[in-house]
Amino acid sequence: MATKVNGDGRKPPTAATNLIAGGGAGMMEALVCHPLDTIKVRMQLSRRARQPGAPKRGFIKTGVEIVRKETPLGLYKGLGAVMTGIIPKMAIRFTSFEWYKQLLVNKDTGVISGQGTFLAGLAAGVTEAVMVVTPMEVIKIRLQAQYHSMADPLDIPKYRNAAHALYTVVKEEGFGALYRGVSLTALRQGTNQAVNFTAYTYFKEWLRVWQPEYSTGNLPSYQTTLIGLVSGAMGPLSNAPIDTIKTRLQKTPAEPGTTALQRITRISGDMFKQEGFHAFYKGITPRIMRVAPGQAVTFTVYEYLKDKLEKSGPAVLVGSRYEE
Repeated sequence: MATKVNGDGRKPPTAATNLIAGGGAGMMEALVCHPLDTIKVRMQLSRRARQPGAPKRGFIKTGVEIVRKETPLGLYKGLGAVMTGIIPKMAIRFTSFEWYKQLLVNKDTGVISGQGTFLAGLAAGVTEAVMVVTPMEVIKIRLQAQYHSMADPLDIPKYRNAAHALYTVVKEEGFGALYRGVSLTALRQGTNQAVNFTAYTYFKEWLRVWQPEYSTGNLPSYQTTLIGLVSGAMGPLSNAPIDTIKTRLQKTPAEPGTTALQRITRISGDMFKQEGFHAFYKGITPRIMRVAPGQAVTFTVYEYLKDKLEKSGPAVLVGSRYEE
């Protein structure tokens, strides 16, 4: 299915619009969904093998354990790292997606194919992974992996906050440690955004065809939320093993004389031998529960803020629009 690059007849949003609307959407998404991300990371780091009679710990029990041992604030470990990177992350995501679409659009018809939309989303995901997401996630995971109780002042963690974690990691392991797992992160973000943007674009186009009254404007917020929820759930299902391996890779320091590929291969082999195939899908439930509503919040808030900003005129938005 091919779609018009700007199906509502409006010009592509400016970089300023994407910065404000994308940043606002990302901040709201992080505040709402971060606890589920912490639970997901803890489940992915769990090394319990599948043995007869071994107690199973699902996402609810994992969350309860975190709250019981580390207080409810434990669910928000690493939030500082996420909030620091969320504005540039979302600005880069939406701006680069629009830019890549302009490169891939048919110049004569103004139509972009489904394959073009997929490639634009893939490229946008890789771009955000390299520029923002990988360093942000290394710091976030280091903080989330700490099992200290935030209610006990004597239980002093290695990393006190995002800034301290950043300083410590760079000091002890070098700047390159911030890019540990960048290939897996780029692969995960790329496939996430390729699936996410393609599904969202198709759903949006279908709803506009079905409801001609919205052909030149925004869909109702509840519809944007619904299609964002569905499209957001598709990404995690397509790349769960990549995310689990990436989490384990980023949690630990590098080993001298060992390449990233060797570590990835060893981590994958150990997971399969010691924990079984199901280990690659640890945390899939909270990840879907985190990513799907997260994308619903992101698209809904982004579309709302973008519409308000564009209606406010050039006096508010600074920057030049993309050339069509």
